Amino acid sequence: MRKPRDFDSELKALADKAKQLKERRVRDLGALVLATGADALDAEVLAGVLLDAAANTDKATGEGWRKRGAAFFQSKSRDTGSGSRQQPEGTLPTGGGAPSA
Repeated sequence: MRKPRDFDSELKALADKAKQLKERRVRDLGALVLATGADALDAEVLAGVLLDAAANTDKATGEGWRKRGAAFFQSKSRDTGSGSRQQPEGTLPTGGGAPSA
């Protein structure tokens, strides 16, 4: 006879993993704001820019933004001049400077 599965503990583990992934996404987005220098913008301005970008339906404009973003990440991963500040590929720089929300 098979051992019954503990669905409650499996669901709790999945919920914990989902929470961790959401928290990581928020941290990564914050690091992206810092890395691009957008932390110098007022929160209202940054929110307005993001709302306009999210509402954009012009594919050419969106493709231009995508290419510029890809170039930004490629230049960051190739930047080997600072050594100690270099981040592993696929990660965003983290660190101080931004006030906590």
